[in-house]
Amino acid sequence: MSPDDNSAGTPDVRLDVYGPADPVFVEGDGSYLVDEAGRRYLDFTSGIAVTALGHGSPEIRRAVEAALDAGLIHTSNLYRTRPAQRLAALLTRESGLDRAFFCNSGGEAVEASIKFARRWARSVGGEEKHEIVALRGSFHGRLFGSLALTDRPAYQDPFRPLMPGARFVDPQDSDALAGLAPERTAAIIAEPIQGEGGVRPLSDDTLRRLRSWTRENDVLLILDEVQCGLGRTGEIFAHQSAQVRPDLLALAKPLAGGLPMGAVLLSQEVADTIRRGDHGTTFGGGPLVAGVAHAVVSTIADPGFLSQVREKGAYLLKLLEALRDDEPNGITEIRGRGLMWGVQLAGESGPVVEQALEKGLLLVGAGPDVVRLLPPLTVTQPEMDHAVEILAESLG
Repeated sequence: MSPDDNSAGTPDVRLDVYGPADPVFVEGDGSYLVDEAGRRYLDFTSGIAVTALGHGSPEIRRAVEAALDAGLIHTSNLYRTRPAQRLAALLTRESGLDRAFFCNSGGEAVEASIKFARRWARSVGGEEKHEIVALRGSFHGRLFGSLALTDRPAYQDPFRPLMPGARFVDPQDSDALAGLAPERTAAIIAEPIQGEGGVRPLSDDTLRRLRSWTRENDVLLILDEVQCGLGRTGEIFAHQSAQVRPDLLALAKPLAGGLPMGAVLLSQEVADTIRRGDHGTTFGGGPLVAGVAHAVVSTIADPGFLSQVREKGAYLLKLLEALRDDEPNGITEIRGRGLMWGVQLAGESGPVVEQALEKGLLLVGAGPDVVRLLPPLTVTQPEMDHAVEILAESLG
């Protein structure tokens, strides 16, 4: 901590919607965070899948310094900047989609996707074609549209009435789509891996079935890769394993390496229905965050980098499977892909997360009985070894 930092002892008057726990972090270094007492913590949350390149990334540092040297932090979207154009070109090239809209968060990316889908649907089917269908177990955010599509009644109940026209289907029910009315359905939204819902991957067959049904019935497919996208699974986008192409793709968390940024990638068919003034943002895609995001995405998209993520993911899975099989410890299932894993427990996950924190490992829950592991994509094998050792001690 800087010697002239006078924040120590300052009362925390932030709105208490998270119940933040000690410690107070003051530095970051790779896979570690350092608190104000100098203690190091192995970070297997990555800010909830945000700091994909670790803390103190040299790529991010160079991009921030370049923006500061140019003196170009903000222009608003009344004007164009080269960083935003370069980033849009990179994301559309990697995704195979045609247009990009930049915003500030995952929730905003989902909200924009809802609006774009309804705008398209109105143009092809009129006002009746407005329903957005989500999957059971989903989490798409806490804004009003995204909250209506989040399968958490406890989150929804204090804020009803929610956005009308939201429906849910069970992704495991092969007949569920037959009960939908295409003339009323604008889009289906799905996470290729449900993160907050317990780290539950959708099978490639399920994604292909959703894509097939939506194409056959003139319905859009929105994929929410806010948490599972941009290298987390060992592919630049999680849906690529199923060889499907969505109509809209929502991105955020790791996009700008910790700076607030989201994006929606759109097909040209959807983009052609959006008119000037239909949506907007003051800060989205500003030159500083767009420049950083370009550095992050360029680094992650490198085939060699993605190959390493897959290798690390396979190594971490072996460690977790060995832990599960070693002795009775309450682990009932391990789910995930790449460097996104959920450890299903027979009991509650909260005490395990708390024990791990005391031992110097940061973990995050995914529902009441799942521990989630989201290390930086730059994590090393010794760091994974150490994390699983602490997890084993925390399960005892």
